[in-house]
Amino acid sequence: MTAPVRPAPDAAALLAFRTTVLERGRELYRDLPWRRTRDPYAIWISEVMLQQTQTSRVDGRWQRWLERFPDVRALAAADPADVLDEWQGLGYNRRALALHRAAQAVAAAGGALPSDEAALTALPGIGPATAAGIRAFAFDLPAVYLETNVRSVLLHELFPGEEGVSDHALAPILRATCPPGEDGPAHDPADDPRAWYYALLDYGAYLKRTVPNPSRRSRTHARQSRFEGSHRQLRAELLRVLLARGRDGGATADELEPALAEALAAHGREPIGREELLALLGELEREGFCRSSNGRWAV
Repeated sequence: MTAPVRPAPDAAALLAFRTTVLERGRELYRDLPWRRTRDPYAIWISEVMLQQTQTSRVDGRWQRWLERFPDVRALAAADPADVLDEWQGLGYNRRALALHRAAQAVAAAGGALPSDEAALTALPGIGPATAAGIRAFAFDLPAVYLETNVRSVLLHELFPGEEGVSDHALAPILRATCPPGEDGPAHDPADDPRAWYYALLDYGAYLKRTVPNPSRRSRTHARQSRFEGSHRQLRAELLRVLLARGRDGGATADELEPALAEALAAHGREPIGREELLALLGELEREGFCRSSNGRWAV
C-alpha cells in the first residue's frame, strides 16, 4: 500500500518553521573557524573537507591547508603529490585531486572563484551542495543547500515519522525559506542565507546527537561502507606508500611491495600478491594518482 503523500507546508507552517530554526540556531550556534571568513577559496576548502567528515577532524586541518596553499593560485601551482600529501587522513583522495584541478581552472580564468551556480558546478568536484554552500557562506546568496544536517531539520520539523522522503520534496522548502541575501530588500545580517544555513546546520547537528538521526528517513540516506578491510583501505595505504617512496624517480614494485605489506600489517591485514599490487597501481594511474615509467611508479 502506498503511503499517503503529505501536502506541502503552507505559508503559516513555513513561517513557524523559520522562526523555530532561527531561535534554535541562536541557541546552538557553533563558532567554527571557517565561519570567521568570507573568503570564497577558504570556504570552498572547508565545504569539501566537511563532506562526510566530522567537524572536529576538519578543525586544524583546514587551517594547516590554508597555511600551505593560502589561495587559489598557490593551490593551482602546487605539485599534485604535495596536495595529496596534505589531504592524507581526510578520506576520499579523489577530492584532493579534484580541488587541484578546479584550482587550476579557476586560476586560468583569472583567479576568482565564481558565485554563479552553473559556473561553480562546472568545476571538477563541485556538486550542487558544495556550490550552494559557497554561494551562501562566501557570497551571501540564496541557495538550496541540502546536506545531512539540513535534511535532519527538515525531516524532524516538517516530516515527522515519514520514511523515504526525497530531496524533490525538500528542495522547494529551502527555496521558499532561504532569505534573499545582501541584494534583497531590508537585508538582515541575523537572517540572511549565511545565518539561515548556519542555524539549520547547528540545529541539525544538535538533533543528530539527541534524537534518532532524522536524516536516515531521507531517500538519499545510505550507510557509509566499512573502511577497515575494504578495497578503499588498500588504495589509501598504497597511495601513502607512494607518497613516501614514489617521489622524484619513483619506486619499483619490488620496493613498494614490502612497504605496503608493512602498512597493511599495522591494520592487521595480510599482504597482497604482486599481481594484485600491479592491478592497484594501474587503477591509481588511470585515475591520475600516479604514473609509471620504465618499471618505476611515481606520484
